[in-house]
Amino acid sequence: MGSARSTDKASMKQKLDDLVMEMIDGGIHYADARREFEKRFLSRVIELSNGNLSRAAKDLGIHRNTLRKKIEELKLKSPRRR
Repeated sequence: MGSARSTDKASMKQKLDDLVMEMIDGGIHYADARREFEKRFLSRVIELSNGNLSRAAKDLGIHRNTLRKKIEELKLKSPRRR
């Protein structure tokens, strides 16, 4: 199993490298890239937790209040619990 996992990590790193190069070539500034990444990453984790911010914060390894501040800062839609 370790080999498959290292292959997955290598594949992910390659995809990330490709994306970074595409963004650099497209003239995307660091602040914009970081903000967009945070928005998408946080949104996806919140979605996977069905809007449960406590669970999402735990999965992210941050405090719930920190997540709430990031949601406000990034102007993300308020999560709806299912």
